[in-house]
Amino acid sequence: MTWGVYSGFALMMLALALVPGPDNMVVLKNALSGGVRGGGWACFGVGAANLAQATAAALGLGAVIMNSRPVFEAVKWAGAAYLCYLGVRALIGAFRGDYDALAETAAARRSGFRRWREGFLSNVTNPKVLVLYLSVLPQFLTPGVTGTGDALLLAYTIAAAGTVAQLLLLFFVHRVRTWLERRKVRRALDGVTGTALVGFGAALVLE
Repeated sequence: MTWGVYSGFALMMLALALVPGPDNMVVLKNALSGGVRGGGWACFGVGAANLAQATAAALGLGAVIMNSRPVFEAVKWAGAAYLCYLGVRALIGAFRGDYDALAETAAARRSGFRRWREGFLSNVTNPKVLVLYLSVLPQFLTPGVTGTGDALLLAYTIAAAGTVAQLLLLFFVHRVRTWLERRKVRRALDGVTGTALVGFGAALVLE
């Protein structure tokens, strides 16, 4: 694999990662409630799950899961339920509109693992992530020429692109933090984020 091909692949994956999806919405949800630190924990959780799925896809385990219909369906329904759960929580927060900055700051310090877990579960229970790996990787691998190392490199590049996109999102949230702290803005964003997460969950079930 040439550097030109790899660079094109990396740029394509970064552009794809910038498109709003469940992972970005979960990171945004946690950034809104816990600041950059809260969003960062969720981002690391998504990254850990992405690495796990990337490794599984590159080593062939992903294909086994995809070909086992009961396992695939179980993961799909679990992922849909979890995304809807997170979305409903965000919608409830938007409906109540009760934002206590001091309480949120204290909660953010105590709940790093919970935020990490939200990011991890939102990604690892989303079969579309595995579908992405298994549909993209074969396009850049040549049987008999590229090996497991190349597959792992490409898979980890996809995971890294997702992390970079989410870090850019956190940087944006940090830059406009003062504006986001306005009650009306926060309620609107929580409503949009919650609706998007429920929509992503419903889309998983309907496809």
